[in-house]
Amino acid sequence: MSLTTDQIDAARARVPLAFRDPLPVRLRRYVLWSFFIGLFCWCLYDFNITPARIWEGLARFGTVASFMFPPHIWTEWEPFADVLNGLGETLAIAFLGTLLGAVFAFPLSFLGAKNINRLNFLRLSTRRGYDVIRAIETLILALIFIRAFGLGPLAGILAIAVSEIGTFAKLFSEAIENTSSKPVDGVKASGGSRLQQIRFGIGPQVNPVLLSILLYNFESNVRSGTILGIVGAGGIGFLLSDRIAAYKWDEAWSIIFLIIAMVYLIDWLSGLIRSRMIGAQSLTK
Repeated sequence: MSLTTDQIDAARARVPLAFRDPLPVRLRRYVLWSFFIGLFCWCLYDFNITPARIWEGLARFGTVASFMFPPHIWTEWEPFADVLNGLGETLAIAFLGTLLGAVFAFPLSFLGAKNINRLNFLRLSTRRGYDVIRAIETLILALIFIRAFGLGPLAGILAIAVSEIGTFAKLFSEAIENTSSKPVDGVKASGGSRLQQIRFGIGPQVNPVLLSILLYNFESNVRSGTILGIVGAGGIGFLLSDRIAAYKWDEAWSIIFLIIAMVYLIDWLSGLIRSRMIGAQSLTK
């Protein structure tokens, strides 16, 4: 049964509160919207974000972007070899940092998993440790390790590794907690020890997820390795920063294009590895 417009207007006149929120709800909504709008306007004012400044910045960006095409092509092998060496160094930094982080995070993840570690105090303390590690930005860790070990790839590797310990341990522990208990019960019923229950009951379920996490974070760390190079932790970022500081925008853009190509290639290869080792069916679930 559909109501006519006249019937709806008559009902609204009889019981107006039924057609709108109560006054406290409306006041709360108005206060929240006023707060967010005021906060937004204050941020614009405090950060000096004005139309004139944006317009001027866009004009300057247009000048910088004009060097994008045609891309710079190195005509000599030595400078191009330095770029290739920087790309390879960034790739190595990301690989070693990711690998070291995973090696240390894997045993820690079992301490933070509820279905493995039944001691609440130890489990919660371990999880808070994950949060403390993840709270420190990779760039800050790189600056600390540069101060301790000097400039070069070692600082970048350690920065990524330490940062990934917290990230991997948290993600691994959550993956372990989301496994089914039925395979574990089957191993236990057949007389398997606690270690065998974890290896044969939980391992086959969680290994594809761990591999997917590793590959994704490796892709992310390749991009992070570029930023770390800018502060002196090795890799292609140092060359990119040097070209930008020297206003050699044509070379800088070519380096950026090479970085994009490298990240795209790694993404394609990691997807291929996941489809081969995990299976295309599991990727679509």
